[in-house]
Amino acid sequence: MQVVLDDYVWAAGVATELVNTAPEVWHGEDHLPDLASLAAFADLHSLPEPARPGDLRAVHRLRATVRNLIDHPDQKHVIPDASALTSQAAQVTLTDSARWAVSLRPRATVTDALSLICGVGILGVVQTLGTERFRACAAPTCQGAFIDTTRPGRRRYCMPGLCGNRVNVANHRARIKRHDA
Repeated sequence: MQVVLDDYVWAAGVATELVNTAPEVWHGEDHLPDLASLAAFADLHSLPEPARPGDLRAVHRLRATVRNLIDHPDQKHVIPDASALTSQAAQVTLTDSARWAVSLRPRATVTDALSLICGVGILGVVQTLGTERFRACAAPTCQGAFIDTTRPGRRRYCMPGLCGNRVNVANHRARIKRHDA
């Protein structure tokens, strides 16, 4: 597996999806509760299949690490900590399309692949857009976090289709209630 270094938008999206599988985002329900759900997440992102029982615990630890980096994007810590996530890479190469990529070592685990992807995403965003793009969800009942890679940098919700819709529906109902009163 190779992760192209300038594809930080995709990588940051995977990091955002990973942190938003946590129980605190879903009011106590973990969206990666077992190896089957981890296998589905891995398949969705073309990652190596989880093969060991320890893979789930390792991904949960990685999820907490990535969440901490998003929640506390202190410039002097985020770069070395995100760089440490990419340490599973075997080599940096120049691809056929003249793009730099990082390759995983042979027999890399799903955690190694996710770690590399999250590290590349975080480092790419820090370099290109800045740490102010690391945000908490603006929905009042959500504990999610995300990395905003949109061009204007105005994203407000960790999952716009879910959190954004909930806020819009609540606002709509409040307007109707005020109008009817």
